[in-house]
Amino acid sequence: MEQPVQPRQRPAQGRPILLASSEAHPLIKTGGLADVAGSLPAALRELGEDARLIIPAYPGAVKRLREPHSLCELRIPGSRGPVRILGGRLPDSEVPTYLVEAPEHFCREGNPYTDMSGRDWGDNAERFLLFCRVVARIGQGLPALDWRPEVVHCNDWQTGLVPALLREQPGQRPAVVFTIHNLAYQGLFDRATFDRLRLPTELWSLHGLEFHHLLSFIKGGILFSDRVNTVSPTYAEEVKTPRFGCGLDGLLRDLGGRFQGILNGIDYRTWDPASDPHIAQHYDAEGLHLKVENKLALQREAGLPRNERALVFGYIGRLVEQKGVDLILGILPRLLVHPDTQLVLQGAGNPAIEEAVLAAAERHPDKVATFIGYDEGRAHRIEAGADTFLMPSRFEPCGLNQLYSLRYGTVPIVHHTGGLADTVRHAHPERIEDGTATGFTFEPANADALWHTVREALLLYRERPDLWQRLAINGMRGDFSWESSARHYQQLYAAAVSEREAALPAA
Repeated sequence: MEQPVQPRQRPAQGRPILLASSEAHPLIKTGGLADVAGSLPAALRELGEDARLIIPAYPGAVKRLREPHSLCELRIPGSRGPVRILGGRLPDSEVPTYLVEAPEHFCREGNPYTDMSGRDWGDNAERFLLFCRVVARIGQGLPALDWRPEVVHCNDWQTGLVPALLREQPGQRPAVVFTIHNLAYQGLFDRATFDRLRLPTELWSLHGLEFHHLLSFIKGGILFSDRVNTVSPTYAEEVKTPRFGCGLDGLLRDLGGRFQGILNGIDYRTWDPASDPHIAQHYDAEGLHLKVENKLALQREAGLPRNERALVFGYIGRLVEQKGVDLILGILPRLLVHPDTQLVLQGAGNPAIEEAVLAAAERHPDKVATFIGYDEGRAHRIEAGADTFLMPSRFEPCGLNQLYSLRYGTVPIVHHTGGLADTVRHAHPERIEDGTATGFTFEPANADALWHTVREALLLYRERPDLWQRLAINGMRGDFSWESSARHYQQLYAAAVSEREAALPAA
């Protein structure tokens, strides 16, 4: 059996940090979590930290891993056979990466969480408990890796049991940070699942994993971590209220100073219109006039009439109520009566919403184009080709597409909530002139409020193209790179280490 490795002096190259996630771009991606997990370790390494990544060994991830090799095999409760840890690097960076290979759990094509019909895999609790067990074992030290993290950084419910498993090793465990990317997804399972997982019985309590008679993975992450954060300052305040707290607002309030918001960054190596390999025409803030070539290319790809004058609206994201797609559908009759307006959507999610956006494209083939599913290259082309980007989310922990839009001179129209409120400043004329306005915001989250703001954008685009161009350039000149966010995470890790050390029993 593998024995825990004793703590060692921190190496000169920086603090050893293991970032655990259920997905990471470019290995596998279903949403913004993958972008963060793929970018933050690279940003930390550029700041001198010894940051590494661990995700499950999905088939696509194994294929994309650079320099793959087998490191060791483990016997993990809940797995019929040995669990293998593969080592390698991300395809687009030098981040050391571990994949947890357990074929009966992770060797499934497509979405890592749902089957082909869109239903959650029935064994998700078992799958991600096994992943958590492996992360916890590495946190305690594996001789085969010759490396032990000082900090384990867990992300979302799929890693929420790592802190609970590590609680049993107070003198040997690393400091633990837990990041909530979206509190609405909690990893909830029934009591029978808890019993089937054979977790310690003492964890079934109000002071453990029990949440309204259900097993909650995310509660484990919140309750047993040294520091907890979410992905924007405004969302951190919102989730401490009953409206946005999903029943956990009291627990988050009780954390006090141990809970904070850190705004996500974006990877400007990947999202940069001056060098983006996915788009038809490169451009920057000084050459914004070249952006129109990408509009024409997008219209061609989407099967829409090629029209330089058209105001093209873009949407990329999950087709679910949280994202406010129904609000977009609600304003379509008013939007499409305006000449020279077009809408391009890409996403997947609720079957009823998918059908609705497909039906809109069928009714208005010269105005609306819909792509069901996610294509990374097309996402870049929509960002580059659209004039404005719709994000009417009812709540949004951080949001990344509004940041991509700002970088691409694609003026965002967003609901004033969460990370959208933290990153987009409304286009009052005087704020456009002084360089502080970057887009349009609206509230409350209803179709009338959205339409009022869309109409405001239409008027500015048609009547004051000079101000519209200035607004787009303001957004392009903003800095939402990962460097600033990574420095905040460095501070969070240091606080977590101090918290852990303060809790250790006196020698």
